[in-house]
Amino acid sequence: MAPTSTTTLPGGTWTLGDLTVTRFGYGAMQLAGPGVMGPPADRDGALAVLREAVALGITHVDTADAYGPRVTNALIREALHPYPDTLHLATKVGATRDAQGGWPPARRPDDLRRAVDDNLEGLGVDVLDVVNLRLGDASGPVPGSLAEAFETLVDLQRQGLVRHLGVSNATAEQVAEARGIGDVVCVQNMYNLAHRHDDDLVDDLAAAGIAYVPFFPLGGFTPLQSSALSAVAARLRATPMAVALAWLLQRSPNILLIPGTSSVVHLRENVAGAGLALSPEDVAELDAIGR
Repeated sequence: MAPTSTTTLPGGTWTLGDLTVTRFGYGAMQLAGPGVMGPPADRDGALAVLREAVALGITHVDTADAYGPRVTNALIREALHPYPDTLHLATKVGATRDAQGGWPPARRPDDLRRAVDDNLEGLGVDVLDVVNLRLGDASGPVPGSLAEAFETLVDLQRQGLVRHLGVSNATAEQVAEARGIGDVVCVQNMYNLAHRHDDDLVDDLAAAGIAYVPFFPLGGFTPLQSSALSAVAARLRATPMAVALAWLLQRSPNILLIPGTSSVVHLRENVAGAGLALSPEDVAELDAIGR
């Protein structure tokens, strides 16, 4: 579905199944404590960021019960429940947390059913808007069949507990396998200016009307570093992060942004930065970074 301009946020909107969301969304991971474990140092600040996101018109918030664990879902519920009809929450299942802060997989049918129930309870909803099946591990996608896990989620969808499904941290082959099992509205993988391995997948999904949601759009825990990025940013009198977000929005109309922050000021800066206009020359210079 092509983006529309029914929002003042950069990029307009996109349709996930029957849900219209702003292409500029918000990722809640950074609201948890260090290492995405435990509560935030500034709880009131975390609640303020969530409320500001909605006040800015953001209608796509990404979360997971594993963040904290259970921390970000609880914050979202406290800050925003009862949710506006226009606000849509996307969550992830398929991984838990261990005492060392790791992300062990939890993709057996019972694990997934429990995770869906935990997200429903934590967010205070009767049905989850979007559930992404998290695959692979902390190092990235890992080849292998997702059939049993995705079929379990399709069954939960038939039961009315989930509206729409996606996959995360997936190979192109796993995306194709999931699409053969049920409807996929989004793919959430690592992708940014410096990590372009999914270029073909982004284009294939755009042709099919499926959203691509890059996590770590600004590089993740290590911010993007590039002399070319810095040069373009200096020329435009913008920050490198603003240029990186704007490039993603202009890269393909099916890309949805979910940059995270625990600061209201940084949230506003990200929104403003994503609206930066890049010339064809700027884009050509930036395109050379990850190739």
